[in-house]
Amino acid sequence: MFSEKPKKAKSILESVNQQNTIARGTTITGDIISDGDFRIEGTVQGNVKTPGKVVLGKTGVINGTLHGANADIEGKFSGKLILTEMLSLKSSAFVEGEVEVGKFAVEPGATFNATCVMRGSQNEFGNNSKPSQNNDTPAKKEQLVK
Repeated sequence: MFSEKPKKAKSILESVNQQNTIARGTTITGDIISDGDFRIEGTVQGNVKTPGKVVLGKTGVINGTLHGANADIEGKFSGKLILTEMLSLKSSAFVEGEVEVGKFAVEPGATFNATCVMRGSQNEFGNNSKPSQNNDTPAKKEQLVK
């Protein structure tokens, strides 16, 4: 009875830690949702969503939306890229579209034709400004002026 639970827990952890691979020469059209990491050497026409890491290899192509934590891009990405943590563009990377990341690293030679928003700590660069002590909302201020 006690030996069954650890086996189930172990198999769940193993499946989450395994990497999904889309091989070169493979094209997938549609949405992909997974709890595991991805390595893409083929083509994805659609959306990829994972809480883990996506590695887009040199022959890999994504046309769509990518939601994840981290991504290393060596291939071609076109669309909307939303990462909670780190985006790393290798020298062979080509990225176009919209990008929203926590941190961003680019090697020389990478092509980046995108709008980019970095979401990070507001106090990271010594922003010590204190919030306004005025509790009046804009609507309240407008009423006071009238």
